[in-house]
Amino acid sequence: MKNLLKVEELVQCIVCVALLVGFRVEWWYYPLLLLGPDIGMLGYLINTQVGAFTYNLLHHKGIALLVVLLGFYVLPFTDNGDVNGSFCLGLVLYGHASMDRIFGYGLKFGDNFHHTHLGWIGKRKGQEQVQ
Repeated sequence: MKNLLKVEELVQCIVCVALLVGFRVEWWYYPLLLLGPDIGMLGYLINTQVGAFTYNLLHHKGIALLVVLLGFYVLPFTDNGDVNGSFCLGLVLYGHASMDRIFGYGLKFGDNFHHTHLGWIGKRKGQEQVQ
């Protein structure tokens, strides 16, 4: 089942990349897809609760879909026929969240960066690695 869920996330990530390619977006959206939403980790410099909130804000698929819909329905295309930036940023958020979940990085709990909705990441103090 775990592998099936990873394949599902992979397909979602591929669909986001395919849409970005299909709409011929600027080159800088692709590095943004890889690392951009991880800026939410800066909240951990304040404390774990703020870090979890800011990280989850940029990694929540529901929020990503709202950004996509906002871009698509409010102002889908620019004057020169290019797709709206909000639509593309929503795809970046969604694709990045899917990519992270392939590698086991889920939404964070406020107690510890390594505590996610998918389980614990890495080794916990005094324990073997948790799967």
